[in-house]
Amino acid sequence: MPDTRTEKDSLGEIQVPASALYGAQTARALQNFPISGLRAHPALIRAIGMVKRAAAEANGQLGALTPERAQAIARAAQEVIDGTLTPHFVVDVFQAGAGVSFHMNANEVIANRANQLLAEAAAPAADPNAGLGRYEQVHPNDHVNFGQSTNDVFPTAMRLATLLALEDLYPVLDSLSTALSRKGSQFDRILKSGRTHMQDAVPIRLGQEFCAYSIAIRRARNRIRRTADGLRELGLGGSAVGTGINTRPGYRIAVIQHLARISGQRLTPAEDMRWAMQSCGPMADISAALRNLALEIIRISNDLRLLSSGPNTGFNEIQLPALQPGSSIMPGKVNPVLPELAAMVCFQVIGNDAAVALAVQAGQLELNVMMPTMAYSVLQSITILTNTLRQLDQHCVRGIQANQAPCEFYAHSTVALATALNPYIGYARAAEIAKQSIATGRSIVDLVSEQKLLTEAQLTEILDPIRMTGE
Repeated sequence: MPDTRTEKDSLGEIQVPASALYGAQTARALQNFPISGLRAHPALIRAIGMVKRAAAEANGQLGALTPERAQAIARAAQEVIDGTLTPHFVVDVFQAGAGVSFHMNANEVIANRANQLLAEAAAPAADPNAGLGRYEQVHPNDHVNFGQSTNDVFPTAMRLATLLALEDLYPVLDSLSTALSRKGSQFDRILKSGRTHMQDAVPIRLGQEFCAYSIAIRRARNRIRRTADGLRELGLGGSAVGTGINTRPGYRIAVIQHLARISGQRLTPAEDMRWAMQSCGPMADISAALRNLALEIIRISNDLRLLSSGPNTGFNEIQLPALQPGSSIMPGKVNPVLPELAAMVCFQVIGNDAAVALAVQAGQLELNVMMPTMAYSVLQSITILTNTLRQLDQHCVRGIQANQAPCEFYAHSTVALATALNPYIGYARAAEIAKQSIATGRSIVDLVSEQKLLTEAQLTEILDPIRMTGE
């Protein structure tokens, strides 16, 4: 058997691997774009499979495709959705503008697989590769792509893929927020020193810090959910420039209805198809929401690293689970590996957001051709956040233990305890007591008692942990 077959497109002939479901235009993309070795995100492949199935069903419904062709294309597209045909999606993520190469990769794979399905139905014993590259029955452009353009298909697939990928992120964020909240309850009675400007501040309860972390994650999650609704408005049916050229009457409504049913997502036609094609603002919005989540995660991760620093020369207020040895030279050293990982991943997310922002502003007239990098960047951000935060939750946060003795030592050592005395001895006197504490190393309580500024009963009442730290 030959290793290759000859296919022909508008530029001429080209060799394609004999068993490949892709065709000539994909083969050219492989020659032109050996850039990163990265392939399309699984969610993007699923999404374009859904778009192609929806288009086939809508075109079949409207009489633009024969029932046999529509059914064969829809069956092949479902195999794309199921992941069966993923190995045939071979185009690099960095490719021709607008995602033309990825789109044609999909059209060719679906056409060839649809032709196989029709051949199998006609002659079950036939060689499944015999008809590859021969598109008399189902053609990548004339049938799989009927009434469509990369210019409305790719932005639709990109938005839908993002919605699908986010469905994996939401439960991870819910779980992480819950884990932090439970630590807040577990640590609620542990008093410690607060710190502002990285200097001693008034006492706070360790549980209050963790409850605040939980709220930060929950609010970031809610912002992402609200922002994602902007992705539900689709320009599918706009064809080349948003005018719907070469589509059948009723196609725009029908294809989005089919796509909503197939994907299980709430999807609506865009208010204006030209806007949906010109503007990729919803991708900038969701990328920014992911960036804002990353900023919160970096902050919380840095706090976990500080609070667990030591154990003998740092804060040592909490203990993180020991996951692996921390040094190739220092025996017994254990590092906060998951908070470190979380910060690094979030740096990448912030970098991805910068790439998305630049791509979104680069649209020109009727189209933004920079969509492939938007899709890659946003989907990578969602994936690495999902996987990292799952690990942070399950293998770090849930196992955090409080070191109560250091917490209480710092709580009673902080010179900011003088703040609680302001209403009783005045700011000036309290400041003097604080300076004496710093100079002598003695506690605020000892100095106030020694100077008989307040009675023991008054001090006990004033410095009550709950009274000082509120609810």
